Amino acid sequence: VPVEPEYVEPAQPKRKGFIAAGFSRMIDPLSRSEERDGLPAEEVQCRKKLDRMGVVYRDLPTIHGNGDCGIAHPVEVSRLGGGVKMQPSATLTCEMAETLARWSKKELVPAARGRYLSGIDTIHSASSYSCRWVKGRVGGTLSEHGKGQAIDIGKITLNNGKQIAVRKKAFWKFREKGLLQSVRSDGCDYF
Repeated sequence: VPVEPEYVEPAQPKRKGFIAAGFSRMIDPLSRSEERDGLPAEEVQCRKKLDRMGVVYRDLPTIHGNGDCGIAHPVEVSRLGGGVKMQPSATLTCEMAETLARWSKKELVPAARGRYLSGIDTIHSASSYSCRWVKGRVGGTLSEHGKGQAIDIGKITLNNGKQIAVRKKAFWKFREKGLLQSVRSDGCDYF
């Protein structure tokens, strides 16, 4: 049986220090306006923003819902910047995911630190993408949930373990009421 000779790497001169390789790119494929990997340029740019903010997400296939429901280029977000977890993961448009991440970083996290001296561990999503109509009337106005442009938050867990349910608070729950009122009113600038 013939035996193929073993490949031997040619001897390289020994150098002190480090070895580096560089590859130049004539054209940056992410800066082109045409689609890349099936994504339009604005979707590619949005994902770059999510990456810079430290958002953990994955791309999902196009969602085709009933009627006008659906998302052309959905993402599933499992963690926002700063390590804030999303449970369960939220299915949103990239634009909505970016908005949620900015709101969390600039409003929710600072408000929790100011009132509880603790960061946010987890945002518990009650609902993200869902093909539904406003006030439940089929054929009426499509909810923003049906387009991946809305999220309902049911509960927030702080790093210190405290859980804050997003519902009307009793009169004596000043700190929780203050936090929720603050992030709701500040959310109007984002959503």
